[in-house]
Amino acid sequence: MDDKENLLREDRRLLGRLLGEVIREQAGEETFERVERIRQSAVGFRKENAGEGELDALLNALDLDQTMDVVRAFSFFSHLLNIAEDEQQHRRRRAHAVAGSPRRPGSLSYALDQVKSLGLEKLCAWFARAQVMPVLTAHPTEVQRQSILDCEREIARLLAQAQSAERDEAIHAEVLRLWLTSMLRLHKLQVSDEVTNGINFFRLTFLQELPRLYNEFEHALKERFQVEEPPWLPPFLTVGSWIGGDRDGNPNVDAAVLRAAQLLHARLVLEHYLAEVNGLGRELGLSGRLAHVPQEVSALAERSGDPSPHRQDEPYRRALTGIYARLAATAQTLAQYTASPPPLNQASAYASAEEFSAEIALIASALKTQGAARLAGGRLRALERKVSVFGFHLAPLDLRQSSDMHEQAVAELFARAGIDGYPGMNEQQRVELLAKELASPRLLRSPYVEYSPLVHKELAILEAAAEGRRRFGTRSVARYVISHCDSVSDLLEVGLLLREAGLVRPGKASPLEIDIVPLFESIADLANCGEVMKKALDLPLYRRWIAGRQNEHEVMLGYSDSNKDGGYVASNWALYKAAETLRDVCKPRGVRLRLFHGRGGTIGRGGGPSYEAVLAQPTGTVEGALRLTEQGEVIASKYADPESGRRNLEALAAATLEASLARRGDDEPQARHVEIMEALAQTAFAAYRKLVRAPGFIDYWRASTPIAELSQLNIGSRPASRKSTQTIDDIRAIPWVFSWSQSRLMLPGWYGFGAAVEDWIANQRGKTEELRAMYRTWPFFRAVLSNLDMVLAKTDLAIASRYASLVPDAALRANVFSAIDAEWHLVRRWLAAITEQSELLADNPTLARSIRSRFPYLDPLNHLQVELLRRHRTDGGDEKLLRAIHLTINGVAAGLRNSG
Repeated sequence: MDDKENLLREDRRLLGRLLGEVIREQAGEETFERVERIRQSAVGFRKENAGEGELDALLNALDLDQTMDVVRAFSFFSHLLNIAEDEQQHRRRRAHAVAGSPRRPGSLSYALDQVKSLGLEKLCAWFARAQVMPVLTAHPTEVQRQSILDCEREIARLLAQAQSAERDEAIHAEVLRLWLTSMLRLHKLQVSDEVTNGINFFRLTFLQELPRLYNEFEHALKERFQVEEPPWLPPFLTVGSWIGGDRDGNPNVDAAVLRAAQLLHARLVLEHYLAEVNGLGRELGLSGRLAHVPQEVSALAERSGDPSPHRQDEPYRRALTGIYARLAATAQTLAQYTASPPPLNQASAYASAEEFSAEIALIASALKTQGAARLAGGRLRALERKVSVFGFHLAPLDLRQSSDMHEQAVAELFARAGIDGYPGMNEQQRVELLAKELASPRLLRSPYVEYSPLVHKELAILEAAAEGRRRFGTRSVARYVISHCDSVSDLLEVGLLLREAGLVRPGKASPLEIDIVPLFESIADLANCGEVMKKALDLPLYRRWIAGRQNEHEVMLGYSDSNKDGGYVASNWALYKAAETLRDVCKPRGVRLRLFHGRGGTIGRGGGPSYEAVLAQPTGTVEGALRLTEQGEVIASKYADPESGRRNLEALAAATLEASLARRGDDEPQARHVEIMEALAQTAFAAYRKLVRAPGFIDYWRASTPIAELSQLNIGSRPASRKSTQTIDDIRAIPWVFSWSQSRLMLPGWYGFGAAVEDWIANQRGKTEELRAMYRTWPFFRAVLSNLDMVLAKTDLAIASRYASLVPDAALRANVFSAIDAEWHLVRRWLAAITEQSELLADNPTLARSIRSRFPYLDPLNHLQVELLRRHRTDGGDEKLLRAIHLTINGVAAGLRNSG
């Protein structure tokens, strides 16, 4: 470990020592000694590849109570290591900034250097059209409780301070609090809990850090182009959410949930604005007797109704008193929130966030006019920015539902209106009927007809969305995502349902009020997406809809299900080709494509560094427009810490800027490389499907991973499967990937690549040097292999073989694991040959060290999990045993970080 890592080493030692002292204090000397012996044995085994028998003996000797203590100890070791590593990243970033080091890829400064030659005017025009939005989802791989996250944030805050006895004592207290806080939830999360957890990241990070990031952007532009004032950038970078609007496979999301989510969003942002306006009132006690105050502020002050004689010569403060009163009335009207402190007088509510913004802007403009521009910065400029980004809605909520539910609802609406036979129609007949109906001025629904609960539920949530748009602004709900979209009729069915709720006006003009976003997920659907969109955009009705949406169309690509469907290599290639195809369909039709990437946390679900992923997109598919999902534990790892959150947002914006304006011609793949990639993807697809669709494979998966026990862990409101059947098609991608990561196999992140390259070389289709050239010159292929490199570094076949021992059918166990083992070695061999690196993560030593340092804490947890699973499946019914298994799941997830 070099000198740069010394502080990290010191932090790890401090946190480890403090945790040890807490264990000694709370669980006793005997428990502490036991944990320490296991830790030393695990470290020795990893360093010297010896001592496994000793480690096994120590772990096998534990009774259930001792096991619980050991699991909690090693889990918290991993938690604290995460904190130390994050702080080291912050520390090194600050050191680079102080030292004036060269600007680094992923920073805004680096991105601006790449595009500076375009000039300020063109860059500002790009920002005016750009749209970059990470979207929080409630997918259940975030196993950490909010109480645990809160405690860890405080430890991180303290660790960032200069070392002192007082600081170390405070950290000791927080580690004690961590140990005494339950890792597990007692009850399954409700959607309302997920909404609250999601909103918490706005309170912690987004409300403060997004304005700071905009300020950095604007001052970087001012500095580079030597202009007098930093430009005011439009709200191109925002944060969205699915939590409370995503009902695909989740029957718990309904109209009441959507209304509650919007109410909670509005309550938080209005509470925040009230505090900021109150703070401005304290700051801006400027006397009207000392400097001329513009008339506009004086008029606002007069209208405020502020009766205090002490503020009569303080027009800004009086004006803000009036603004506060109006904002308090708005909070009460929109969110049933009572302002504290109460306003000094009654006032009318703001009709919109824009009206509030205009009065704040008036204050800022007046300060500049009277020569006090510096006072218009800071809190006031940040508040202007917040209102531009968050409005009164905080975050736009996407709606999502599966196409088969839309089909059922539309078929019933037609049948009740006297139009039978919709389910039996072919695609052309459906499109003709839907287009004809959408051109009609009538509605299908009648107040005199009884409908099924499905129709009532589907229309009720759309009506709640329409109501929310009227109350909180049109940005509050702006998109409707269609899962499993594979036809034009899937798009038009949603249009029909939107019309019934007033979100598409009846008649031939029929303007569309929210974006309809098809989600193409399976390998087949990704291959067919171009045909679907071509037919849709060539349909006059649909084309009018898109024209009414500024000729912009958003399309979502599903990483998780395509990977589960076809494996890592085939999924990545299918996604790349789909993006190219959609670009080629939209561009000649004058439609601006906006891709929405449904990425998960782990490599098997599209995870990996966002910066590299954006730059690896095909040319012309970003163009300033990018949305992507942030899922599961990734949300906390990226955004629970404010500084990490700001830098992750910065990297996303920087990558979008570079991918849009700084692409080089040599980034384009050669025709030969495309041909090679096609061949590799086809073979990898066949190899993966042969494995996962073989007889008995699902039984193997269920037995060799903790999937059954995972489904009982209280980590989300969504069921593990969309349907009651248990084929691979119906299993959700999230528990599929999460369970493989628990067994340390990470199979969805690598399987098939080795077989593909082996076949390609063996059949003399080309030479290894061609693959090396692809790796050196093609960002897409380089990103695929870089992510594969990382996931291989986290796998451990020896540990995975222990999980395989849980499969009761010996023949099935031998057949499946031998195939997996053979493919892993092929992948490892060919990855090394192509990258010309004999060691995994050779070009990322920091990550390699991080992963190696985690293994001694993960190994005991995996060993114990296997034994607990064996006992639970033999004995069954022991609640304490199941709780111990859940603790190991929590600990392994914490140690792996991007596990789901």
